[in-house]
Amino acid sequence: MRSTELTMGRSFALAFDDGDDLVKELTRFCTAQRIRQAIIPMFLGGFRRVGLVGAAGPLKNPEAPVWEETVLTTVEAVGAGTLAWSPETDSLAPHLHVAVGRKDLEAAGSVSHLLWAEVQFIQEMALQEVISPVMERPKCGPYDVPTLSFGPSSSRIAPS
Repeated sequence: MRSTELTMGRSFALAFDDGDDLVKELTRFCTAQRIRQAIIPMFLGGFRRVGLVGAAGPLKNPEAPVWEETVLTTVEAVGAGTLAWSPETDSLAPHLHVAVGRKDLEAAGSVSHLLWAEVQFIQEMALQEVISPVMERPKCGPYDVPTLSFGPSSSRIAPS
């Protein structure tokens, strides 16, 4: 496990509008505000369409990450995430997870990594800028999974 103390910066409330591309608008906002790293403690609202990580059948290797996409429509959602910088792409690397309930299936639920989403009606988000340390998301491990890392003030906790 890695840990670090965060120095927080500005706080924002965002309200995404009907039809907005959530990830694109979030990235555009962060670029305009010069935000390279943040935590998103909460977002909630509706999505007309949403792309989540998910496979349509049995996993070939349950220990490996899943890269397939599943698309759901007309869902209510609540989520959270982090924003860090990708050294490989020199761009913002959002890591967002959501729990969604399908309106057409008695709120049947799914929980996964959010790839993209089209807002339906409204999506509200709290965003807290992180000033330090530097947060990056380099690809790590045997599967090149983008993984949150911290600058030099972070510490590693040894397993007990």
